Amino acid sequence: MKRKMELLIPASSLEVLKTAVIFGADAVYIGGEAFGLRAKAKNFSPEDMAEGIAFAHAHQVKVYVTANILAHNYDLEGAKKYFAELRDMKPEPCDALIISDPGMFTLAREVWPEVEIHISTQANNTNYLTYRFWWQQGAKRVVSARELSLEEIRQIRENIPEEMEIESFIHGAMCISYSGRCLLSNYFTGRDANHGACTHPCRWKYAVVEETRPGEYLPVYENERGTYIFNSKDLCMIEYIPEIAASGIDSLKIEGRMKTALYVAAVARTYRKALDDYEISEETYRANMDWYRTEISKCTYRQFTTGFYFGKPDENTQIYDNNTYVNEYIYLGITEEVKDDLIRIEQKNKFSVGEEIEIMKPNGENIPVRVEAMYDAEMNPVDSCPHSRQILWIKLSETPAQYDLLRRSNVTE
Repeated sequence: MKRKMELLIPASSLEVLKTAVIFGADAVYIGGEAFGLRAKAKNFSPEDMAEGIAFAHAHQVKVYVTANILAHNYDLEGAKKYFAELRDMKPEPCDALIISDPGMFTLAREVWPEVEIHISTQANNTNYLTYRFWWQQGAKRVVSARELSLEEIRQIRENIPEEMEIESFIHGAMCISYSGRCLLSNYFTGRDANHGACTHPCRWKYAVVEETRPGEYLPVYENERGTYIFNSKDLCMIEYIPEIAASGIDSLKIEGRMKTALYVAAVARTYRKALDDYEISEETYRANMDWYRTEISKCTYRQFTTGFYFGKPDENTQIYDNNTYVNEYIYLGITEEVKDDLIRIEQKNKFSVGEEIEIMKPNGENIPVRVEAMYDAEMNPVDSCPHSRQILWIKLSETPAQYDLLRRSNVTE
């Protein structure tokens, strides 16, 4: 019997959480204002978190909160208070905590013994005895190390309790360091990746290492004439859903708590359809492969790789000449309100009256439309919207529904 696979989507803000929910997530993972590994993400205030959890639960979607820093002594008292705040959140708390540090795990169990705990990939979970250890401590789920193959995950599944869940990344940015435990950012900038402040030195340009004398090398350093030696391609497993299912993975995790609503919508919608098609039959899934490939390429990405899933990566999984994303579409905004034939949006990028844009719908439709009129927040007519986050009322040749996204092609003929 097929295991039911969960689609787990990241959210950096309340807007992105709602997008993830509407565009197909079974669960979302978010960070609060502290103790998570994405300090540069917008993250959630207590008020936004409460609203987001209520919205997700109203749509039968779960919410997991990250508290996966590698904690120091000075973190512990604050973490204890934070877990109590999450426990007491109204109208309802989150569904699970994501934790990597044994001390943080101990605090969570002490403060909130009923909460479900998932062990983060940061904990270097590479073998079935590690999974058993965390199960014995009371963890419900363990996130596999990104360095594992599907065969290794299958072996883990065979050697852990049936009720225990395996979560694995299947799409998004790859980290050069072992299970994300990176020291480069702290060394170069004083910003600790293991406290959520990574400056992504893996995406920087470095000088080529030169041999000065036999066996002696100049150090690698940042340089205009260098190479992007640590810059990995992005993970994409949209073409391998049957292989993922056969390995025994329960939750398919998308990386990207720094990404836009457009990225989240595109990835969530594509994997949602792939999983639903596979649930019908493998033949249905394979028949729609061209659609998955086309749609997944419409979100920002750095070229694709399968990571470690079919063996160790080689030189072909790195991008040496640049660190830029492929960006085929520009995010314009999300439909926040519909009134008669006008829609309200908070504009993300410039567009103008007369332009051809696209409505992106959760059901998989992409509808080309023309911008017929545009008004500012006071209903004064305007021809374009040059200022980011401007509140606009828009009339399109076809009216979208609430939560539909607007985007514009960035590809020139």
